[in-house]
Order: sequence, then C-alpha cells, then structure tokens
Amino acid sequence: MASKDLKLFTCEEVAKHNKPDDLWIIVDSKVYNITRFKDLHPGGAAVFAEEDIAGQDATEAFYGLHRHEILLRPQYARLQIGFIEGARSVMYSRELGKLSDVPYAEPTWLSAGYYSPYYKESHRRLQAAMRVFVDEVITPDALLHEEDGKRPSAHVIKAMAELNIHAMRIGPGKHLKGLTLMGGVVSPEEFDYFHELVCIQEISRCGQRGYGDGLQSGAVIGLPPIMNFGSPELKLKIIPEVLSGKKFICLAISEAFSGSDVAGLQTRATKSSDGKYWTINGTKKWITNGTFADYFTVGCKTDTGFTVILVERSEGVETKPIKTSYSSSAGTAYVTFDNVKVPIENTLGPEGGGIFVILSNFNHERWVMCASSARGQRLIVEECLKWINQRKAFGKPLSSLAVIRSKIAAMISRTESVQNWLENLTMQMCNMTYKEQAQKLAGPIGLLKMYATRCAQETATDAVQIFGGRGITKTGMGQYIEHYHRTIPFDAVLGGAEDVLGDLGVRQAIRQMPKNARL
Repeated sequence: MASKDLKLFTCEEVAKHNKPDDLWIIVDSKVYNITRFKDLHPGGAAVFAEEDIAGQDATEAFYGLHRHEILLRPQYARLQIGFIEGARSVMYSRELGKLSDVPYAEPTWLSAGYYSPYYKESHRRLQAAMRVFVDEVITPDALLHEEDGKRPSAHVIKAMAELNIHAMRIGPGKHLKGLTLMGGVVSPEEFDYFHELVCIQEISRCGQRGYGDGLQSGAVIGLPPIMNFGSPELKLKIIPEVLSGKKFICLAISEAFSGSDVAGLQTRATKSSDGKYWTINGTKKWITNGTFADYFTVGCKTDTGFTVILVERSEGVETKPIKTSYSSSAGTAYVTFDNVKVPIENTLGPEGGGIFVILSNFNHERWVMCASSARGQRLIVEECLKWINQRKAFGKPLSSLAVIRSKIAAMISRTESVQNWLENLTMQMCNMTYKEQAQKLAGPIGLLKMYATRCAQETATDAVQIFGGRGITKTGMGQYIEHYHRTIPFDAVLGGAEDVLGDLGVRQAIRQMPKNARL
C-alpha cells in the first residue's frame, strides 16, 4: 500500500475491529489489518484472540517475540493500513549506514563525546563510507549466502574491487600506490593500519561468520607472502588478478596430522634434476576459500627445509569441500596435490626459509582475527542490551535483575579491554617496519588473540543464558546469538590454537628476560 493511502485512526476506532473476521492491531503507533493474515501466522491464529491483542496496542507483545526487521519485510509491511493519530514511534531502529545509539555498540572513538589519540579525520571518513557499503551491499548478500552456503556473489566482489576494498584489507604498502581508495576518502600515502582496522571491523558487522571468511579472506592471508617474498614477475601477474577480484587465492598450510605445528608438515616438494620446477605431493586440510581458489600459497617440506611455494590450480590439484559448523560459503576445503608441477620461480622467499615467510605472515593474520573478534563481541553486547531492555520475565524487565546486569557488565569489560589492547598493538604496527613487527609483535599478538577468543567464548555463553531458548534457535529474536555461539570456536582455532599462541607469547617473554632478574 502506498504511503499516501495510509490513514489516521484513534485507538477507539481500532478497538472496534476485534473479531476474527475483522481484526486490527497496533504495533509501535502503526495500525495493521491482520484479518486475512491471522491464519497464516507461524504461531497460529489463537495468539490474536487474546483480549489484550485483538483491537489493542500489541507493541509490547510483538517485541517480546519478534525482531523489528520483521515489520520491514514487504509481506508484512503491506498489512499496514495507517497510523494512530497523534502517536509517535517509540521503537529505536538504527538507520542503514548510520552509527548505533546503543551504549557500547560502537568503539569508543565513534561514540559521541569521546576521544582517541589514534584516529584522524580520514579514519572517520573511511568508516562512514564503509558503514554505508557494508549495510547496503555486503550484509544482504551475507544473510542470503550464510543460509544457502553459496560463495559470496560476484557483484559484491566486483563492487569491493571497484572501491579497492580488497587492496585495503591487505594493509598499507606499495600495492596501494596510484589507487583511488573508497572513492577518494583516504589517500594511499596516508593509509595506515588503523584504516585497515576500520575496514575489518566494519565488514565484521555483517555478523555472518562463514560468509565473512568466504569474502576474500583467503586473499588477506594468502596474498601477503607473494607481495613480500614473490619475484617481480609473480607480483606483476598475481597481485592485480586477486585485488581486482578476477582470481582467488588461499593459504594452504594446515594438514590433517599437523595444524599449529608448522614444522611438522608432510606435504613434500621435490626439485627436478635440471632445477627448473618442483613436483608437489601431499594434502592440506581446513583451507579457507580452497574450494574456489585459483592459487594456493603452499607450505612444503623440501630437501633444504620448509619452503613456501605458489601453486596455480592445474592438473593434479583437487579440492573437496569440508562440512563444518559454519556455512560452506567460506569454501573450506581438503586439498590434494598429486605430482603437481610448479615452476621454480614460484618459490616464495629463500628455499628452506619458509618458516620466516609464514611466521611473519601469521602476525597480520592473527591481528586481523583479533580485530574481527573485538567487533563481533560488540555486536553481541548490542543485541543483549536491546533484549534486556524489551524482554520481561517474572513481571519485570530483564534489565531489573542484578544477575543479568552482572553478565552484561562482564561482556562490556571484555569487549572494551580487547579493543583497547588491539588499538595499542595497532599503533605499534604503524610505527614498526615489517621486520620489526615480526621480531617484536609475534608474542603480544599471540597473547591478544588468545585473550580475545577466550573473552568471545565467555560472552557467547553468557548471551545464550540471557536469551534462553531463543539463544539456541536459528531464527527469530536470538538468531545472531545462536549463530555467534555456534561459530565462535573458529576464532579460537584458526590462525593458531589458543594454548599454542599463549605459550608463544610467554616463550617470547622468557627469551627477553634479563639473565640476572631475581625476586
């Protein structure tokens, strides 16, 4: 129904329409004629027979059972016939592309009246532009494909390429030179790790974990070894193909018998007698984006030690999807290399020097995961704050219960501490060379990732308790809570298991201990 056809009614007029064959209700100052719809209602028509529903203001009952976006769906929006005269909407709903007004829903630097030493005007411009793009382009596609399991749509990949978002997600560097970033809101010369942090955290807001990994995350972790250690010829060919979204790449390190133990990998590369090519045999497992990747950055065992080699999809390369607890839109794969011939020029870094190539790359990968984790936790805080503000139990709002407020307090504390530690390390990255980052930040980033993912799992558990049965239901009020709780273990495992990374951080600290340090 067009807006010009909507009429004004009084509550008394609506109250007259309270019979099964003539049934109206009020939801948030809007009047709906549900006479024909009542029998199609998923919960049955009986719910509308209640005295406080039929012909009455059902706002509280509606928001106790449904999310606000239900009213925005075309099949329900067309049921609206008018408004209550003189009444105003009491429901807060964030406009697309705008910041949330819910406390702690945004990082402090974006909250009104707060300040930060890290962010400049260019960061704010980039955030505003990314917010609109994510809300309008990425999120609708994420909701669709997290459910159907298909890879992110080509039009999304193309739109990101046109704005050079793929390039920005790799971080600052020479690859940005000459590019127009996000329509010109930030220049390549001023782009730093805080700009990248903005990109990561805005994209993370789509809240769909499998889709998020499917959205070129393989490039984020698989392309940097080429950028930093590939030959000029490889860089000239591969980098433009991937950043334009025409080709896809993944990082193939983990194996069935060797996950975090990089030195224990079994995939072998044997050099030909004339030294012109490698022959690769072996398997890789849990490879993100592997099912649709055109290139594979592969860790191999060679006669001289661990070596990293770029492999193009060709004869002898086979990928099979792996079913996990999140969406197959991530393209998680089991990869087999059967006598795959690869030019020797595809070696990344020195032969036998692959450990440095991969370990230096791990820093950025883990930092990216920390950034995503921090934003993901914030989404759950927002969901929970909204829920306890509207849900009533034992005759009182959930927010009136001290045990609930205690859980929320812990959530907020964890979220803010992760974000602040993350921003501190981001500042170090902005002021260190790539080599210095590899030398100094592996331990701190490992510890942050361990802390962030443990915080996230505690928050996921608390959120389920706050939402109750809805927190384990894939649709409806708790759909984001259920999804978060189900997929949060990925962050704790991918990029290095929590215990391994915590141990890495402590071992690095022990190596730096003064020899004469005593109590």
